[in-house]
Amino acid sequence: DVKYIQTDGYRAPEAELQNCLAQAGLQSETECTSAVDLWSLGIVLLEMFSGMKLKHTVQSQEWKTNSSAIIDRIFASEGVVNSAIPAYHLRDLIKSMLHCDQGKRASAEKALCSPFFSIPFAPHIEDLVMLPTPVLRLLNVLSDASLQCEEEYEDILEDIREECQKYGPVVSLLIPKENPGKGQVFVEYANAGDSKAAQKMLTGKIFDGKFVVATFYPLSAYKRGYLYQNLL
Repeated sequence: DVKYIQTDGYRAPEAELQNCLAQAGLQSETECTSAVDLWSLGIVLLEMFSGMKLKHTVQSQEWKTNSSAIIDRIFASEGVVNSAIPAYHLRDLIKSMLHCDQGKRASAEKALCSPFFSIPFAPHIEDLVMLPTPVLRLLNVLSDASLQCEEEYEDILEDIREECQKYGPVVSLLIPKENPGKGQVFVEYANAGDSKAAQKMLTGKIFDGKFVVATFYPLSAYKRGYLYQNLL
């Protein structure tokens, strides 16, 4: 039985309403529940990711009108890219925790089931270069134009497969056309030995006028479809 709930800047909409009504001596029809804590934690996570204090942002009319668009904008900003975090899952988790309707807001139990908590974080680029795995990742190979032209995309796909098969049987080949992993080439070999040989020969090779960068990639993450965008 208090007249002031939660800290300014981390206060859920229903807590804001209850505070205003309490100050006016009125009773709120909707009681605050543990959902207010999920809201606060969502703001904390968003601030940790962005590196920015968001008090004025979450109090703005734009946030109240379309908070989802603001969250998308924060995650799309080049200034807050963190290559080690599977950002698309974190973004979706934060959105579920910041739903204005507390009835639709994720519970703690549901939030903990987010794929974000089960994804192995991407290792540092140094580890990806030094520690062989059966999966090879090629960077600086494809341009956006190549991805948009289906015929050119198929030709490049076949050229890459043919080149990579020189070093061992290729189990699978993946070139995402959208983020995450857009334009990166993932080549799965039968074993780490073949991948290591390919990495040695393909690093620095010129493909379509570009110097290829070849790193290894965690097999478990590749098999589960987790693609990271490591910065070089």
